[in-house]
Parts: sequence; C-alpha cells; structure tokens
Amino acid sequence: MHADDPPPAAQSAPPRKIAVIVPARNEAEFVGLAVSSLLRQDYPGQVHIFLVDDQSLDGTAQIALQAAEQAGGSGRLTVVSARSLPQGWSGKLWAISEGLAAAASFQADYYWLTDADIVHQTDNLRGLIARAESQNLDLVSLMVKLRCESWAERLLLPAFIFFFFKLYPPAWVARSDRRTAAAAGGCILIRPAALARIGGIAAIGDQLIDDCALARAVKPGGRVWLGLTTKASSLRSYRSATEIGRMISRTAFTQLDHSTLMLCRVMAAMFITYLAPPILLVLSLLGLGMWPAMLGGTAWLLLSIAYWPTLRFYGLSPLWAPLLPLTAAFYTGATFWSAIQHWQGRGGLWKGRVQAASRV
Repeated sequence: MHADDPPPAAQSAPPRKIAVIVPARNEAEFVGLAVSSLLRQDYPGQVHIFLVDDQSLDGTAQIALQAAEQAGGSGRLTVVSARSLPQGWSGKLWAISEGLAAAASFQADYYWLTDADIVHQTDNLRGLIARAESQNLDLVSLMVKLRCESWAERLLLPAFIFFFFKLYPPAWVARSDRRTAAAAGGCILIRPAALARIGGIAAIGDQLIDDCALARAVKPGGRVWLGLTTKASSLRSYRSATEIGRMISRTAFTQLDHSTLMLCRVMAAMFITYLAPPILLVLSLLGLGMWPAMLGGTAWLLLSIAYWPTLRFYGLSPLWAPLLPLTAAFYTGATFWSAIQHWQGRGGLWKGRVQAASRV
C-alpha cells in the first residue's frame, strides 16, 4: 500500500494534540534537520516534540535546541535527558519510554514516534492523522524512503524494502483476520489508549526489533496499517557495503528468534529462490541442456520483473534488477554473520551497545 495515495476523508473532528517522541543518541549530523521538519508541519492542532537525548557525546541536544530556535519553535521542543539504560531494555525503547513519561502531562491524542535522522514533508502529519481518523486505526506506520545515492546503497537498500514487504505484505498487516503485523520504526503514529492497553512501552522493552514488536502487541485488540511513502526520508548514508552489512546483521538473527534451525531454513530458501536460477542458467549453458537453461532463465527474469517496482520507486534503472541474486547472496551472508555475532556475545551492536547477547 502506498501511503502517498490520499486516505478516505475523515469525519469532521477537532484538531488532535500530537506528542512527537524522538529518541536520539549521537545524532548531531542529522537532528537539526529532523527537528526543523517536525516543527514545520502544516497541521492545525497542537504539536509538541519531546526529544530524548540518550547520553549523546556529540552535542545532539544543543543542535536540536538551536534548530528549534531558528525555526521559531523553541516553545514546542522539550529535550529530555535519558537516565542510564536499565537491564532488560533495548536502548531505543528505553529512550522512547523516557520521552513518553515526559509527555504524559501533555495529554496527547496521538503519539508520533520518529527517528532523529528522518525528515518529513510538511503535510506528512496531516496525512497520518487523516488516515488514522478515517479508518479508525490504532497504529499507522510509514516505511520512509531510504537514502539511495552511493553504489552500495543503490545495489543493496532497495532490496531491503523488497524483502521487508515480502515478509510483511501491507495488505496482510491491515487485515484483522491475518496474524501478520509490522511497523517501520522511522514513522509510527499510535493512540495512547492502544499503548496503554498493551501495558505501555515496557511490555516490549526488551525487544530489539521494536517496531514490529509494537505492531504485534497492538494488532490483537486493534487495527494496524503499514505503507510506503515519499513524504518522509532517511538522511542516514551508507558509503559502503560493509556499513550496510552491519546494519542488516544487527537484527537479522533476532528476526529468526535466534533459532539455528530457522537460520538454516532461511538460507536454504534464499538459495533456492534467488541464487539457484542464475546458477542453473550458467551451468546449463555449459552443457546441461536447453530445458534447465530455460527454467533458470525464466525464473531469473520473473525475479527481475518482481523487483522492478521497488527500483522504480527509488528512481533507479531497471538494469539493477538482474543483480537481485547478487544482492540476495549479500543479505544471506549478513544474516549468517548476524548469527555468528550473537553466538560470540556481540548481538545487536549499535552505537557501542550490545543489545542481544547470546544466551548460550
């Protein structure tokens, strides 16, 4: 589902109060632009930003305050200094918890959870609220557009979106008769009542894949929606395949519930689905006969066709599509490396924190 398609018109209602929760740890490079985009939202209701400085060492809080002053919104930004990370919490969720605690007195109608490296177009909040109100949704989430400029980003990042929506088809996420639930942590709008119903953010406080965990907790008693958008973009850059590999391996094995059996199944499935077709084609051309070559070539062509809409969303040439098997091999390797990191007690490493150490 594409979030840029206008939602059904909502019934007339007074403007809602929005508390924006922004966890930030060493985000000096991006936080100023992120805060400015939030303060410039074209929305008639009250919007207040609670930026949680999660023990940053690079002046994140000061830059956020300067950006708010330059945008004329100093009175709409509260900087919260996060306390030390308690045992049993992931870093991001603890920061969100600190922000929610600070926002309690604001009595918001919605919490808007977003990251310190995300910039939003001025009408993004208006669209989120319109969708939530018109469809009576408890949680609305947007998969933001990732930066796609370096060769590594062009080769690997569109596939991240492609694989994510294969795992979590938005149509299934929206259906109440399907258990599939997912969200994208860069942009989540949630009703406080829905958050309270699941026991608050503490109910998922130890989860590393926090966005999908939140959606899974909310969906059994509520309604969840997930879409893709161009109205919010990530500023974070990945200059090399190594940096992207670290990003993938941080959570890949957690996604598999740290199961070695699931790891083997996923690696086998990735090989059969994405790697076998070109291998079969090449081997067939070397002497295995025409039919294996036709089978491998047809499967490779179909994979490329399926991948093309994602590339088009990122404005990339269709010539990148035949490289999907190579990209799949990279993701398979990063997933295996994620398991190795977990077994070595370095799972979930992010900004100096190990958040998914091995229990073996």
